Amino acid sequence: MIDVVFITPNNSQGIYQGLSNKYSAIETPTWSLLLAESCRSKNYKVAIIDTLAEQLTDQQTYEKIISLNPRLICFVVYGQNVNAGTTNMSGATRLSKFLKLKKIKSPISYLGSHVQALPKKTLEDETSIDIVFLNEGVYAMWNLLSLNDLSKKNLKKINGIAFRDVSNVTINKPEIVVPQNRMDIDLPGYAWDLLPFKSKPFDLYRSPMWHAEYINENRSPYAAIQTSLGCAFKCDFCMINIINKNDSEEIGVSSNYSGMRFWSTQFIIKEFDKLFNYGVNTIRIVDEMFLLNPKYYIPLCNALKERNKLDKFKFWAYSRIDTVKRKEILNLIRSAGIKWLCLGIESGDKAIRLEVAKGKFEDVDVKKIIEQIHEAGIEVMANYIYGLPGDTEETINKTFQLSLELNTSGWNTYAAMALPGSSLYKKAVLNNIKLPENYEGFSFHSYNTQPLPTEKLSAAKILELRDKKFIEYHLSKKFLERIKYKFGTEAMINIRDMTKIKLKRKIIDEAQK
Repeated sequence: MIDVVFITPNNSQGIYQGLSNKYSAIETPTWSLLLAESCRSKNYKVAIIDTLAEQLTDQQTYEKIISLNPRLICFVVYGQNVNAGTTNMSGATRLSKFLKLKKIKSPISYLGSHVQALPKKTLEDETSIDIVFLNEGVYAMWNLLSLNDLSKKNLKKINGIAFRDVSNVTINKPEIVVPQNRMDIDLPGYAWDLLPFKSKPFDLYRSPMWHAEYINENRSPYAAIQTSLGCAFKCDFCMINIINKNDSEEIGVSSNYSGMRFWSTQFIIKEFDKLFNYGVNTIRIVDEMFLLNPKYYIPLCNALKERNKLDKFKFWAYSRIDTVKRKEILNLIRSAGIKWLCLGIESGDKAIRLEVAKGKFEDVDVKKIIEQIHEAGIEVMANYIYGLPGDTEETINKTFQLSLELNTSGWNTYAAMALPGSSLYKKAVLNNIKLPENYEGFSFHSYNTQPLPTEKLSAAKILELRDKKFIEYHLSKKFLERIKYKFGTEAMINIRDMTKIKLKRKIIDEAQK
């Protein structure tokens, strides 16, 4: 018997359609790894089942669970994209329903951003779920596992959870998140050794295509790691700050904690060294804003620089474009192994960026900074959002023209979505705007995608523009010439092949009838 098994759900086909077979990434389950190691530090017996990495059927997963005989099953419904906490609910709920049909005895719990945002609704809608965690769940998990009996009467004692009590939903008092001064202690590492593999560690995980310079064989082994938690900003389209639930109406903005917490440089370097010893040099730094606080990232980059004298590391990290103005910082992070920066440019229209709370970002000379990043030998994955409040076809075309001028080696655009836990979700509910009919509808790439409309554009039109511009950018002459020059002919061919995968869209089909 073990105390808890952490499960990564899988519905990649439903979320990514034809892109799932070859082009979507398979990320290491960061939060499962952190929770597992945290529980082990308290002497609890744990396991991880990554149904996505192993491509397990529901029956195979059930058999694995039975063999482990866990006291608690925990679906960790997170992911590296902001929408993943909701989109991954589709695979999670399918599996938990299957487990209930099999009359599995262990209580089933969920942990992730969607259930943080909508605990009551989740438990009311999903009868296969017994317990949900109201935030990151570290202390609530410890306290829950300390119980000898996980019966309903005992669940009332545990802060930081909600559960179904007969026909009613009980939401207990909140629990704190791990404070800054306890980060190294209460989240003491990653349970890398619990991950499945085929022939060598981390070979079931693969980076995004662009991070591997569009060469498939360079995508594994691969891992993702966090050096901090949280975000200092509150962009309207994002739900990252949905940490502590305090909104009784469950309509979105519900955090009483904001800010960032950091592990020490010594802690993070220890985890990087573990990955290097496993043979992993392709790594995603998952932090929402890695290049924000120099007090933390400069010592870390200096330590990584000492380990990267052969320039073999291939890291990528997120940042706001207004935090990468200094050439000396760009030179430092490049020497540390950060060869890609993922930047949320969002819109080519300053007024729209300001409207969604991008703040001082409006004053940034985007073109100049992108040039500086390129001069430092760092590639850029530029992210854009179509359909933000105020967007018209004219402003979307303006955004696209900017992206063509920037000509970054990575490019993606999303249709604005009302993600549970975001301000846009709250506004959509208050204004009776149509929301997705199922979890897959919150995926940017699914057949059921249901983005938000604007005053001037329907949801179908926005999605149509997004899909059209995606193909247009990746087949543009200037972009393909850059890819061929930077990464070779094979990379260029792989991109062309990717554009042949046509996404089907329900709302576009309906609009064209």
